[in-house]
Amino acid sequence: MGCLVSTPQDSGGNRRRPGSIGDVSVYVPGFRIPKPVDFSLSLGDHLPKNLVKSLSALRTRIVVMAGQEAPTVSRTRRKSATQHGGSTLADLHQALEDYLPVLLGLVKDGSQLQHNVQFVWMNQEDEAEETAISNAWYEVLSVLHLMAMLSLSQANLLLLPRTSSDGYQPKVSEESRRASIDIFLKAAGYLDCAVQNVLPQLPNPLRKELPVDLAEGVLRALCLQALGQSVDIQLGMAIDSAKATLAVKRRLACEMVKYWQQAQDNIMNLPLANGWGEKHRLLIEWKYVEAKAAAYYYHGLILDEGNTEKSHGMAVAALQAADEYFKESKRACEAFNAASPLSRKPLLWGTMKYLSDKIPKDTSSKVRINRDLYSYEKIMETAPTLPDFALALKPDDFQLPPADSSWNEENVVAGQASSNHLRSE
Repeated sequence: MGCLVSTPQDSGGNRRRPGSIGDVSVYVPGFRIPKPVDFSLSLGDHLPKNLVKSLSALRTRIVVMAGQEAPTVSRTRRKSATQHGGSTLADLHQALEDYLPVLLGLVKDGSQLQHNVQFVWMNQEDEAEETAISNAWYEVLSVLHLMAMLSLSQANLLLLPRTSSDGYQPKVSEESRRASIDIFLKAAGYLDCAVQNVLPQLPNPLRKELPVDLAEGVLRALCLQALGQSVDIQLGMAIDSAKATLAVKRRLACEMVKYWQQAQDNIMNLPLANGWGEKHRLLIEWKYVEAKAAAYYYHGLILDEGNTEKSHGMAVAALQAADEYFKESKRACEAFNAASPLSRKPLLWGTMKYLSDKIPKDTSSKVRINRDLYSYEKIMETAPTLPDFALALKPDDFQLPPADSSWNEENVVAGQASSNHLRSE
């Protein structure tokens, strides 16, 4: 079943705890970093030498690159986004993609080799410094998680406002916004695959011992976070489009609420207590409230188009709710940025740049006008229920690749025979 070793936080390890992570458009709850593994010790008697060397070389490359890249990504700078950050993230991502098919040979056809190697990764959201498990499915899960975190980091770099060529206030280009949606859906695909296809391969007792970074609830929440931020980008683009109707904007805002609500439901009972984990919880609380502000605002505008006293009263209640949620979201944003590791919110752009002006202004005018028309008692004081729309965005359909051709039966059998011959001599 695979043995497990978790190293307590106070064991003198070297887990990175940056004091500040700079500007954050997309929160990435730290990089789990792999620690070196000696494949020759655990697999040398079972596999051909070239296959052991391939596994060692591919994983060592990841260990080195992740160790170098994690401090850079932990403290995002605009400089890294334009000069080297995107390319090094892509290089590490490619290294993981190259490693995955070779790694999957260890679990091919239920091979017992999956239990031979103890894989060690440094955690970020868990209280334990690191977790070592002798099960190759744990390694596959960790690889998919890191691929998703790299994708979220790439999206963050794209969504940091840049100084435009026209010299006006920094902004995020439409090209970057569209590209970020594709990256978000790709990240969601890795996480969905992890939940649907990899976690079930681990026996239940072992699943309970996984670090909270890899808990099912955290993986699902990260997946929903990626989808929620995709819809946020779509809403911002709809706001910029003269063709998008109020109904379209309301639907997008209501879908965004559902994604963030589901994300919150998935992590609310998990022990996310230390820096990265607590900040992750605060992010979801903030974005959930922010989404509700947008949804009630557009719901209120549509209700206000009705011709009845009741619809105008409901519109006022919805707009008042939007205003309250907007004020709450600003407090939640401040709490998120103040939590360790410290972060800065970039200049407002997209959805919230528009709504930060419109919600207070429209709420004030509509409430004043409608209160002049109708008595206080006739205005609904509780917010009307938001419409319930089916969620349109789904994760990319990512499938685990087949095991690398180096794992074909002839090669492995030949390697085992050679190892047996050497031992007999």
